[in-house]
Amino acid sequence: MSEQKVFLITGASSGIGAATARKAARAGYQLVLVARSLETLQALVEEVGGTDRALALRCDITSWEDQQAIITATLERFGKIDIAFANAGIIKGAVSFFQGEATPTEWREMVLANIYGTALTARATLPELVKTKGHLLLTGSVIGRVAAPGELYSATKWAIAGMGESIRRELGETGVRVTMIEPGQVATTFYSHEHNTSTRPMLSPDDIADAVLYAVNQPPHVDVNEILLRPLGAFL
Repeated sequence: MSEQKVFLITGASSGIGAATARKAARAGYQLVLVARSLETLQALVEEVGGTDRALALRCDITSWEDQQAIITATLERFGKIDIAFANAGIIKGAVSFFQGEATPTEWREMVLANIYGTALTARATLPELVKTKGHLLLTGSVIGRVAAPGELYSATKWAIAGMGESIRRELGETGVRVTMIEPGQVATTFYSHEHNTSTRPMLSPDDIADAVLYAVNQPPHVDVNEILLRPLGAFL
C-alpha cells in the first residue's frame, strides 16, 4: 500500500473536478478520476503525471453497481481511499425551472445525479474512509443555502447541504472529516455561455479547487464543515 494519500474525485473530466485533480497531483496525491467520459479522463491522466499517478474509471454515479466497481478497482490499484470528493452533478438550464418547457422526465436525470448519485458515492466510499480516518467532500452550491427563484436545481443543492451535515453527525467519533464546498457562479462552459447574465466576474474552477485543497490540508483535528464562496459582490 502506497504511503501517498489517495484522492478520489467524481465528475473529474472537466470544470471543478479536473481543476482539483491538477492541483491535487501537484500536491503529491495519487488520484482516482471518475466520470462518464473515459476518453476525457485518460487525457487528464496523462496531464497529471500518467498512469503511475492516476487511475481513470468510467462510472454512472446513479448506478450502485458502478460505484461498487469503482471502489474495487481503487483498492486493487492503490489499496485505500483517503479522500473522496463527491463532485459529479448535472445542471440543465431550463430543465431546472418549474414553469419551463422541461418535462418531469427531464428533471429525473438531474435529481438522480445530484442527490442519489452523491449519496451513493458517500455510501460506497465511507467504509474505506473510516479505515483511513479520511475526508469526504460534497459539492453543494450557494443556491443550496439561498434559494434561487423557480429552480429545482437549487432544491437538489439544498439536499446536499442537509446530506453533508447528516453524514457528519452520523460519523461521530470515526475520525472522518466532512466538508461541503458551496460555490457561487463558476466560469464553466454552462455558465459562460448559457446562464450568466451578469457582467460581474465569476469564480474559476481553480478557485474552487483551492478551497478543496485548503480543507483537506488542515491538521487532522480541524474539520472544515463548509466553505461557501461567491464572486465579489454577488448575492448568488
